[in-house]
Amino acid sequence: MESKQKKELLTGAIITGAVNSGIQYFFLKGHAPIAISVDSITNTDHTVLGSAVVLAITLSMISTVIGYFNIKAKKVAFYPTILWLTLKHGFFTFGVVTSLAVLWQNYMGTVEVSLISALIIIGVIAGIISGVVNYLTLNKSVIVEKSAGL
Repeated sequence: MESKQKKELLTGAIITGAVNSGIQYFFLKGHAPIAISVDSITNTDHTVLGSAVVLAITLSMISTVIGYFNIKAKKVAFYPTILWLTLKHGFFTFGVVTSLAVLWQNYMGTVEVSLISALIIIGVIAGIISGVVNYLTLNKSVIVEKSAGL
């Protein structure tokens, strides 16, 4: 991957993290302090990692589809390749973020943070997901012509 593409991916990831932090502000603004996670499968409390799980799934699937349609180079067909890639990214991010939330709760317990700290954590998670998903989408979508060797 070229340096220009890496810079664009990083810039996009930072912007996505900031935008999603702003959106999450409106969901979490009345709930400070906010627990990062709680020791319960079902609860009615808003948690940072609980919000991040839903965000991760939707962001990864939306980013895959949008990333595919923004590619200007020769690319694979949407169906079935990108459709399955979209589902794969959704399941992958669900598994990763949920596993991290379980590990956090197991080793750190219930830790409450301020609204700003919660938004920073969610923004970092959204930025990482955006960058990784866009990178994986580019790698699976762009058709690279193989030149005839000597």
